[in-house]
Amino acid sequence: MKPARSTPHTRILRAAIILILVTLAGGVVAAPAQAAAFRFWGYFQLTNGAWAFAQTGPAQAVPKDGSVDGWRFAVADESSTRTPRATLTFKALCAGTAVTADTKRVGLVIDYGRAADAVDSDSATAAQVPAPRATCVAVPKKASGSDVLAAAGAKIRQDNKGLTCTIDGWPTTGCGESVAHVSAAAASPDTKITIAATASDAASHGAQSTKNGSTSSRGVVLGGLAAVVLVAALGFGAWRRSRDITDD
Repeated sequence: MKPARSTPHTRILRAAIILILVTLAGGVVAAPAQAAAFRFWGYFQLTNGAWAFAQTGPAQAVPKDGSVDGWRFAVADESSTRTPRATLTFKALCAGTAVTADTKRVGLVIDYGRAADAVDSDSATAAQVPAPRATCVAVPKKASGSDVLAAAGAKIRQDNKGLTCTIDGWPTTGCGESVAHVSAAAASPDTKITIAATASDAASHGAQSTKNGSTSSRGVVLGGLAAVVLVAALGFGAWRRSRDITDD
């Protein structure tokens, strides 16, 4: 059987197919993976003078006397770590806080982030971001990171999976949602800020409880599972450590 005769048409068709396949293959190889970005509250601990993602979720973490916890709301992916923009030492925060044999002192920094972190827009200046705050609380020795936040009078909203959605009403909507487009303002580098340490306002606000009136074991488990899921999604390793189980 004689091989099929090559014609100009078949040669053109063959060349076109090869070009398409090479182009597609090159696109698959060269196209960078799209980094997943999320809008969320991150939970941190001051380690050797710098902020680091907490190694466990706030409901499981048990800060020691002399430690400092931090919270930061931001839009970020695995390539952009957004820590609290102010670093305050335990001494600066807790020098005037009394402690007894049954309690411990833990410093706390809450950074509500920038206006751009709360919206999918480059024009985010209209958003009213709460002023960042820093304080020190005296809590029982077995108190968790969630307990520390509640002792500072922070008002928490969480979803039905126990994930932290808002602290003190910020952001006004949403809960750890993915961000399809990170605005230029949200992607811009952070600028360090100054936060004046204040006495704990827990007395005026009262410690905040969960929806069920206490921190339930079910909430702890759900918060921990959600943390693991978001760690895998973001590649942060320690990510939903920033999720707590406390609520109003």
